[in-house]
Amino acid sequence: MRVELAQDLIATEDGRRAEEILRKCVHCGFCNATCPTYNLLGDELDGPRGRIYLIKGMFESDEVDENARLHLDRCLTCRNCETTCPSGVEYGELLELGRNYIQKSSPISSLLERLLLWIVPFHRRLRFMVRLGFLVRWLVPAPLKRMLQPVRSIRIEQDGTDASVTLLQGCAQRAMTPEVNQHIVALLQERNVRVNLRSSEQCCGGLHLHLGRHDQAMRHMTANVKTLYAESTKTYLSSASGCGVTVKDYGRLLGTPEAIELAARTRDISEYLQEYSFQRHPNIQRVALHIPCTLQHGQRIQGLIEQILERTGYELVKVRDAHLCCGSAGSYSLLQPELSEQLLDRKLACLEEHTPDVIATANVGCHLHLRSGANTRVVHWVTLLR
Repeated sequence: MRVELAQDLIATEDGRRAEEILRKCVHCGFCNATCPTYNLLGDELDGPRGRIYLIKGMFESDEVDENARLHLDRCLTCRNCETTCPSGVEYGELLELGRNYIQKSSPISSLLERLLLWIVPFHRRLRFMVRLGFLVRWLVPAPLKRMLQPVRSIRIEQDGTDASVTLLQGCAQRAMTPEVNQHIVALLQERNVRVNLRSSEQCCGGLHLHLGRHDQAMRHMTANVKTLYAESTKTYLSSASGCGVTVKDYGRLLGTPEAIELAARTRDISEYLQEYSFQRHPNIQRVALHIPCTLQHGQRIQGLIEQILERTGYELVKVRDAHLCCGSAGSYSLLQPELSEQLLDRKLACLEEHTPDVIATANVGCHLHLRSGANTRVVHWVTLLR
């Protein structure tokens, strides 16, 4: 793609990186075939190729395009297009640059967006607000109401700071589904793996990054590295793939030796558990598996969870369009509720088509989103292991 960026942007690191990514695009349009929002809306500007043109136009004119804001906000950041792209266009990174440019040049935030940024990255605050919201749920707006549920605090017995494995607890998972972390710790301890939890663990910064708050995201990430990094820790485990994909990218985003090392030592829980054997639950046989976009397109991990579950004795039912997003996408289900609802309905139709005993997934956002509309019980896949 021919690119002529504005002179002010060419002089910046972000401008040079945007130009490098833009030049890789060859206009082929393969990305549109696997883009959930393009498939829903049929609008070129709601597909990756159209959004690339919108970002290019802003960077060449050095002016914020409100039309670009609309269509970039509608993007799920599922990165399915990256898996499809034959030219290796780093669309997710380009989208970060575009959203950050818009937010810096013309900062506009809805009240809901500001509330999410104030609440979600702080697990105690999130747990309290969810409990409060559940008590007065008849007053809560519809997009938020469906996510409300009773939540409880769980004390997890760990092995101390000398453990070789540190479990990343995450913000939403620690607040909303703490039983998943509890199960993982018990599962590992039964296999003589010493596990450490950092009570001072910070937000990974992913929410701010995807909403164009680059500077705030960097502050969260820097604080998280400072809290988590230890030379004695060989492995950091993530069971929330949305957090994992962000932490694994700390090397690019922060570039410090500690960030690079932390990113290199971070593994999705499926990568770590593949060497162990497990038993299945006797009352569960058929599983419909939803692999989150952050795992299959972000971390490029495919097939591991399937292998572990099948080896454990589960029957994985066939799921149509398994590559497509469920519509959760972090804050997307709350900020773009109409599109998210359509994607959820499509995904649940595929997951429940062959009447599984349970639906299993690998990210807390997908877990909560699918559970809000499913007729079938939804679980984190790790809890199926015994």
